[in-house]
Amino acid sequence: MAGIRPEDRELFEREAAGLYEQVLAEGGIAEDDPRVSDKGASRPAFDLLVRLGLLQRDGGGTTWRPLEPSSAQSRVVTPLGTEGARLIDESARWASAFAGLSQSWRRSPAANETGPFLYLHGDAVQPYLTTLVSEAQEELLTAQPQANRSTRTVTQAAERDIAALQRGLVMKTLYQHSARRHPATHKYVAHVTEHGAEVRTLDEFFDRMIVVDRRVALIPAPDSPTTAVVVREPAIVAYLVDVFERTFARGRPFASGGQSVMKEIASEQRAMTIRMLIEGHADAVSAKRLGVSPRTYAGYVAELKEEYDAETRFQLGYTMGQLGIAGQETDGS
Repeated sequence: MAGIRPEDRELFEREAAGLYEQVLAEGGIAEDDPRVSDKGASRPAFDLLVRLGLLQRDGGGTTWRPLEPSSAQSRVVTPLGTEGARLIDESARWASAFAGLSQSWRRSPAANETGPFLYLHGDAVQPYLTTLVSEAQEELLTAQPQANRSTRTVTQAAERDIAALQRGLVMKTLYQHSARRHPATHKYVAHVTEHGAEVRTLDEFFDRMIVVDRRVALIPAPDSPTTAVVVREPAIVAYLVDVFERTFARGRPFASGGQSVMKEIASEQRAMTIRMLIEGHADAVSAKRLGVSPRTYAGYVAELKEEYDAETRFQLGYTMGQLGIAGQETDGS
């Protein structure tokens, strides 16, 4: 039957089937019944039953009578089954067509030039990543240094990653501590951890990275924020996995948000701010390494000035030097 949508099935399951059973028990339903009036709560369900052919007006009268459901079922289910078979056949034809292209690619000079590395630019990154994750069979390792992604991007990532987790994949994700203050990231973490993902945070800065099944990795290109490098060289991928695992082991579980843990995290961010000041990094660089905005970083520096009674950064650095503070402390001393 043309025009049947998933929303119609949901309405049928939620309300229309129950209304049909009521009409069946009552032997019919009058047009002026309050339940199916223009403003009645059951009007959408009633209209759907009429459209499906489960209700029919009684010989020019004002009463709607129930009809046997098997004919309506065949009008709905048979076309869907036919369309499903057509889509499966179309999918197989597309797979065959792409298989031919893949063979041509492997024989071409372009494949030899690319080797184990592939550069993706701009809008080509996300579709490639989505396909790669959908084909994953064992494990996803992801490092996200900053949590400033849009709500829409985080929602799309949650849908993609939950689908992978439901297939039985192991998933580990690492953020910076600043991600704990990002509402969209909190929501994402709640969803994926519910399905078995393990998420941790760290005070250190690290580059973005995604590793799929320990066979292919996506890392950012050093000279372009919109370019990703796909790495398939086994030795390099193994090295990246080792770096990730060592870093992940030092992280704090995202779910541990008690007062004592948050105090320790604040202390770690304070220590890193001090290290950035001592090393003389510009505010923009320091803020990026902390995973916060320049304005937030400036607030951290202002708090240190107040704490050490310094009017300038030079005075702050001098005072901390006199006290032997090197930014390695994590206890607030």
